[in-house]
Amino acid sequence: MSEYKRKGSVSKVSGTVVIGKGIPDIEVGEVVEVGPQGLIGEVIRVRENYFTAQVYEPTTGIKPGDPVVATGRKLVAELGPGLITNIIDGIGRPLEELLRKAGPFITRGIKAYTLPRDKKWAFKPLVKKGEKVSEGDIIGVVQESPMVEHKIMIPPGVHGEIKEIYEGDFTVTEPIGYLDGDKPITMMQEWPVRVPRPFREGGRLPLSEPLVTGQRVIDIFFPVAKGGAACIPGGFGTGKTVMLHQLAKWSDANVVVYIGCGERGNEMAEVLTDFPRLVDPRTKRPLMERTVLVANTSNMPVSAREASIYIGVTIAEYFRDMGYNVALMADSTSRWAEAIREVAGRVGEMPVERGYPAYLPDRIAEFYERAGRVKVLGRPERIGSVTIIGAVSPPGGDFNEPVTIHTLRFTGVFWALDTDLAYSRHFPAIHWLRSYSLYVDSIISYLTSEVKKEFEYLKDLPKYREEALRLLSEAAEIESIARIIGEKALPDDQRLVLLQAELIKEGFLRQFAYDEVDAFCPLEKQVLILKVIMDFYHYASKLIENRVPIDRISSLPSVSKMMRMKFHPEGMKYINQVYEEMKNEIKKLAEEYEIELVVR
Repeated sequence: MSEYKRKGSVSKVSGTVVIGKGIPDIEVGEVVEVGPQGLIGEVIRVRENYFTAQVYEPTTGIKPGDPVVATGRKLVAELGPGLITNIIDGIGRPLEELLRKAGPFITRGIKAYTLPRDKKWAFKPLVKKGEKVSEGDIIGVVQESPMVEHKIMIPPGVHGEIKEIYEGDFTVTEPIGYLDGDKPITMMQEWPVRVPRPFREGGRLPLSEPLVTGQRVIDIFFPVAKGGAACIPGGFGTGKTVMLHQLAKWSDANVVVYIGCGERGNEMAEVLTDFPRLVDPRTKRPLMERTVLVANTSNMPVSAREASIYIGVTIAEYFRDMGYNVALMADSTSRWAEAIREVAGRVGEMPVERGYPAYLPDRIAEFYERAGRVKVLGRPERIGSVTIIGAVSPPGGDFNEPVTIHTLRFTGVFWALDTDLAYSRHFPAIHWLRSYSLYVDSIISYLTSEVKKEFEYLKDLPKYREEALRLLSEAAEIESIARIIGEKALPDDQRLVLLQAELIKEGFLRQFAYDEVDAFCPLEKQVLILKVIMDFYHYASKLIENRVPIDRISSLPSVSKMMRMKFHPEGMKYINQVYEEMKNEIKKLAEEYEIELVVR
């Protein structure tokens, strides 16, 4: 193909959308370089004589007649050692490299590789000369960070016999071996970001193992499974970003991919400053050592937001293929949808709901359906998962707007953030009556069968959870009556329900993201806290039935301790002490009123 045929010119410019001509064989999805500075763009529409490209950089100064060069390549993600701890923009350029090249303000047309080309990695082979290998096979490892062992795999679609394999220090582009036919093997592979990475045929697995987050309202009430998809909708100030930060910090994923998609730059700056200081509760290592950050903040080009989501999920699938559990946080998918809407408007597509194009549900589905727990390609056999958690920012907190509605269709967990809870300083502001999880039954079944060996009282979790949610629902109805007639006018059994609901909200559901003890709550501690609170209700109900005044019960010293026991540095030891104190106080009260009450 001649060089002439791969060059065209700009015909029209509309914001970040450029219409070009003169390249008859151009394809949808092909990357082009626009203008004298070679601005990066992607072809989104092809007609007989013209093609349309969305440019991922500001197009100021681009005019009709400027050159357009087709690269013959799709928009791809570079995958290999160097991803962990990296901070890249929406099209995969590392921000630290851009800072070195251009300073604090990104220059248009600047190019940079995702993976450093000059850094050498210590490669240790796991295969020998003469072995036959196929796509997905692990041929060696690189210790990328103290927390992540990077497994070097044969790329999808490649197979053959190992002719040479080396051990030592190599860059990501240097051959670490050769297959038959003198095909070089490198530590880096590329993958088109809009195409899901393959896994074994029929390899999708049931979603039953929980992603433990250390957040009580999530892990106990509305859990998400490894490989599941969750949605966090909420209005301004309800705590979406802080909640995603918490999940990224404390979830028991092997690798975290955090996408800042159109959010404020100071929020991404907080992630960058916080993560290196924070210590993983399981490995005692800095959290940054298992994190990849994709930063396409609100001051960066809007069209690159759309690409940032696909770059992030492709990186997540790559680590999944190593057999890791990956958690992907997208903050926020509403800004991504707005980028889709803007580009669709500029190319003249028919708007449907609130200006969004008709294919918005398809794009949302494509993204969330890349979550899953699967048997991956290659040997040794291994299972990996990608859990996708997307924040949604509905205008005015309206959950009936298109992005929220369509997201609910493709996710299994709905964590509804409530403005009233947030303004009353109750965080996480997940509303217990509006949220749900479709994974509850399978996760609780998994916990009670697989994990209960570690702590016996887990067997009562389904009963306690169901009863706690029932009491919260019942308390909401009673509160509406109490606002009219006053709480003192209610019968004692209803006042006990209100007391118990307050205990659940304050002592269990409310969690402080910046408290040294309460920021992360281990699963066994979560269950013990709920057990103590719910057992108190069972004993108190018996006392109320035998006409013990509610004021005597609510004034027990252990009641205030139950609300604060989650903060105590001694953890479960202290909670057990409060449990014993509560039972002793209940016994004394029962003896005082001559009530036969069995307290175990």
